[in-house]
Amino acid sequence: MKKNLKIMIPVILLLLGVLCAVFFAAQNNETQEDESTETEAATGPVQGPQQAVKGDPVPPPDAYFEAKKINSDVYAWIEIPDTNVNYPILQGGPNDEYYLEHTIDGKKGYPGTIYTEKVNSKDFTYYNTLIYGHNMKDGTMFKHLHKFEDQKFFDEHEYINIYTETGKYVYRIYAAVTYDNRHIMWAFNFKENIEDRTAFIQSLDTGESANSFRKGMTIGENSKLITLATCIGGRPDHRWIVVAELIER
Repeated sequence: MKKNLKIMIPVILLLLGVLCAVFFAAQNNETQEDESTETEAATGPVQGPQQAVKGDPVPPPDAYFEAKKINSDVYAWIEIPDTNVNYPILQGGPNDEYYLEHTIDGKKGYPGTIYTEKVNSKDFTYYNTLIYGHNMKDGTMFKHLHKFEDQKFFDEHEYINIYTETGKYVYRIYAAVTYDNRHIMWAFNFKENIEDRTAFIQSLDTGESANSFRKGMTIGENSKLITLATCIGGRPDHRWIVVAELIER
């Protein structure tokens, strides 16, 4: 009997060792599966090539490309919700005022185009990009900028969208004011003089009753602005301007 016990004990111990090894291996595999499941739940499924990725540039509307076929000076598109402002922006011609009196197909006369001058870069990195358009009686071009004379409309419409081939720029409207007819780009040295940037913002408060400013919004010296400018009927020595700050690119 003692001899049999001596033989059985090592066998029993060996069997216990095998069972423990199998148990711990199973536990280890179960833990790895749980971790991989949690990781997938936290990160989400891997996106395929057809899925949109946050941060991808938003392309311009199809009308932009059609306009560019007509005139290669088209370089951007501007859109203001709930207005007729939905146009290409041009820059070029033999002089800065060319598109003030030439249409997109090169014909001389009204309504001209929406345009910028060569002092402004086409990538909207300049401190203040000045965009011009006529105040047409039929409601086209920049006529609808005058909608912002109404305080309710101003309060309810905060944004301007600009598209280029590299993406979409979203601007928040800061002010809509009656301004004098000075040439803003020459009156203020935005590129080299920080004080002039502040001076321009201060100059917007002209005291006119129709002036509107976005409550709680301030403009910094390193902001990126657009200023939309058009005429005021019966006041040739003044301009109606809408100033907005870049908030999303």
